[in-house]
Amino acid sequence: MSIDDCVFCQVLEKKLPGRMEYEDEDVAVFWDINPQAPTHLLIVPKKHIANISEFTDEDNYLLCKMFLTAKQIAHKLNLNEKGFRLVVNEGKDSGQSIFHVHIHLLSGRRLMWPPG
Repeated sequence: MSIDDCVFCQVLEKKLPGRMEYEDEDVAVFWDINPQAPTHLLIVPKKHIANISEFTDEDNYLLCKMFLTAKQIAHKLNLNEKGFRLVVNEGKDSGQSIFHVHIHLLSGRRLMWPPG
C-alpha cells in the first residue's frame, strides 16, 4: 500500500473526515469509525510508518509520544478510574487492517481476557 492509499494519511491530510480528539505536530488522536468499545480512539503518528517493525531509532520519540498521548487522552476522558486498554496490532494475522501504525485506546465496557 502506498502512502497515497493510506486511510489514516488521508484523515490526517483532511481528505477524509475524522472526528479528531487531539492533534499536534507529531501525533493525532481520532475516534474509530468501527468502534469495538464505547470509547475507541486511535493514536497515530503523522509520519507514515506501516507497522511497529518499521520503526527506526530516529522514530523512537514517536512511539514514546504515542503512548504518552494515549495516557493524556485517557486522563482527559476520565478513563483512569475504571480502566482502559491499549492495543497495537502487527500484520494481517494480528488483525491489522490499516497499515499505518496506530494504538487503539479502548474503554467503556468490561474488556475480556484473553483477547481475540
